[in-house]
Amino acid sequence: MVYFDQEEVAPPTTTTMSSKKKEFLSAAMKRTSEWIFSQEIPSDITVHAGGSSFSLHKFPLLSKCGYIRKVLSESSEPDLSTIELPGVPGGAEAFELAAKFCYGINFEMSTENIAMLRCVAEYLEMTEEYAVGNLVGRTETYLNEVALKSLSGAISILQLSENLAPIAETVKLVTRCIDTIAYITCKDSQVSMSSRIGIGTEVVNSSSGSQLKPPTVDWWVEDLTVLRIDIFQRVLIAMMSRGFKSYALGPILVLYGQQSLRGLEIFGKGRKKIEPRQEHEKRVVLETIVSFLPREKNAMSVSFLSMLLRAAIYLETTVACRLDLEKRMGLQLGQAVLDDLLIPSFSFTGDTVFDVDTVQRVMVNYLECKTDGGSGRFGYSSADEDFVSPPANDMERVGRLMEAYLAEIASDRNLPVSKFISLAELIPEQSRVTEDGMYRAIDIFLKAHPALSDMERKKVCSVMDCQKLSREACAHAAQNDRLPVQTVVQVLYYEQQRLRVVVNGGESPAPLPTLNLSLTDSHPVSEELCSLKKENQDLKFELLKLKMKLKEIEKPADISAISSPMRPASSADKPPLPRKSFISSMSRKLGRLYPLLRGDGATPPKSRTKPAKDRRHSIS
Repeated sequence: MVYFDQEEVAPPTTTTMSSKKKEFLSAAMKRTSEWIFSQEIPSDITVHAGGSSFSLHKFPLLSKCGYIRKVLSESSEPDLSTIELPGVPGGAEAFELAAKFCYGINFEMSTENIAMLRCVAEYLEMTEEYAVGNLVGRTETYLNEVALKSLSGAISILQLSENLAPIAETVKLVTRCIDTIAYITCKDSQVSMSSRIGIGTEVVNSSSGSQLKPPTVDWWVEDLTVLRIDIFQRVLIAMMSRGFKSYALGPILVLYGQQSLRGLEIFGKGRKKIEPRQEHEKRVVLETIVSFLPREKNAMSVSFLSMLLRAAIYLETTVACRLDLEKRMGLQLGQAVLDDLLIPSFSFTGDTVFDVDTVQRVMVNYLECKTDGGSGRFGYSSADEDFVSPPANDMERVGRLMEAYLAEIASDRNLPVSKFISLAELIPEQSRVTEDGMYRAIDIFLKAHPALSDMERKKVCSVMDCQKLSREACAHAAQNDRLPVQTVVQVLYYEQQRLRVVVNGGESPAPLPTLNLSLTDSHPVSEELCSLKKENQDLKFELLKLKMKLKEIEKPADISAISSPMRPASSADKPPLPRKSFISSMSRKLGRLYPLLRGDGATPPKSRTKPAKDRRHSIS
């Protein structure tokens, strides 16, 4: 029998029942009066179940409930009239339905009540041993033929079974629901080799700079988000044991994480207090989600990994959980945007606004992945072809991203010089085509920290290569009073070298000789600095005049070439070129730098290393 049609039975009218007696009837007695066909037969047993009292008759209960039969037979009282059922599964509602079944009152079975009916039938031992077609057999028939035939029914019963432990596990109700969900989801989800090829295509597209396509969300994914985390974990394990691909778990984990971690203030500064029980539950949810994250690259978006990392720091999860998320973010750092790295510092100590240490570890993981090929240090087998080192062209994106991050955190007055320098030195040299982004970050940092000493400002500026500054950045740096004098001299020197290259058509600028500008020579240095600025202006003016003369020379030359193409041009026809006199003047002007040069003529190293102690006041 699959369904019971609910049938309302009107209570019998009796003239002998006084109104005073009706007033003292309990709520449970009013419900039971609907089933009892005759009030002329007095109740001989009272059952207390789930906080309610039921005045019933022994005979209907003894005919179908083995548990009540044992209680009455084993009682020392010959005429027991009260039975306590404190642990009945489903409470008063479930016992009321079981009592209706004992009295032969029809009702409807559905996915909403089948779980508690099956459990209360097991608890009361309503088996075939005591009556044919008893409640245990009826509920099993409904489960097998109706409820567990659909995914929605299995999920609904599984959710309701969470509050019916441990008897729901005893009757294997939870296990059967999980197996049904795993079977239907693996059957409906068309996880084939074509999906695997699609993910490989996304990896190639991501390395070329295009956006990853959002993963497809199946129709049943949202239904799984209502499950408790321990049940949800068992469902995922059952799905994977039936062949569900791990990379296809991505949309399920994303939706479940968004639903379960809702309410955490992970985007603001400071860590707000939440209830310990709620904090523990969310911590378990987060650590479970991280343990199921797919190993395949690009299966999860960087924004979702960043959200998990923020929540992990906020909830103070295990160190292993946070390190795993940092490694995953480092592997896909080329796909991140600035907001993904702006992780607040959830501390009450008044430290930096953003968690710089976490981003620094993410960057270290990226560099290790770039060096090691992406498998050894990340705990993944080398046979996994999805885990490869980041493509070469994402190095520039990572460099620009980290320069933008430096510029964002540079305005924090609590950011120490050591953290700024250590993070800047992690940016690969080959990822920085120009140094304009680094110069912008340095300028913001110096502006936010006006109390820095000359030595600290030198160290900050040492992470920048002045040769890679654009003309606009050079023009700004030459007028920037926040920069140390040595850095301004470097900028002016390389600007002069570029002008010489343009005028003479020569090679790239030579490295600036090391200048020994001690603090005692501040007055001569300032005079020389002003002189260099003036000479740069003169060089630009002379370059402009040369261009104008060159245009005037080219016009008559073109006309004469057209009129007499076979006539060789004599030396007398050529106008005098200012090359020799200009180079001579340039040499004389640049010669003024020689008093500032060291005697050994050493040149600064090209690598970004810290200056030695004996060269503390030199430009490197």
